[in-house]
Amino acid sequence: MSLERLWAGWRSPYVTGIAASDEEDGCLFCTLVASDDEDAFILERTERTFSVLNAFPYTSGHLMVAPLRHEADLEGLSGEEGMAVFRALQRAVVALKEASRPHGLNLGVNLGRVAGAGVPGHLHWHAMPRWDGDTNFMTTVAEARVISEDLRTTWEKLKKAWPKV
Repeated sequence: MSLERLWAGWRSPYVTGIAASDEEDGCLFCTLVASDDEDAFILERTERTFSVLNAFPYTSGHLMVAPLRHEADLEGLSGEEGMAVFRALQRAVVALKEASRPHGLNLGVNLGRVAGAGVPGHLHWHAMPRWDGDTNFMTTVAEARVISEDLRTTWEKLKKAWPKV
């Protein structure tokens, strides 16, 4: 059996700490909103939300949905913003199902740093496809994740599958 090589070059800034998100350095999501869609892997912008591919994914297709307005607290969202986020999550699910054909999906939000929020100052929901058998020893033993597809390819597939508003 030959030695397999796993390449995930886009993770280098993350593992070396360069891409660590600190509120002192500005909000990651607010910076993304001000960026070009293709460069930032933004899948959709609406009047109140945006959806973006996670540049440091847990698995291929890991994306995030966030309100455009910088808000840390769930209860700080207006009813319109909350509904807009939910509708964006619905579109994300449709796109993930079509583009990735997963066996299931994980959807969630982490409220506060101790709950796992990497960017606690700006609410965001995670959506990621899951497949039977997509777990292995790499995360536990090697402290590494295997991402099966490059970000550009994933973004292109999801962009094409994204329902129009």
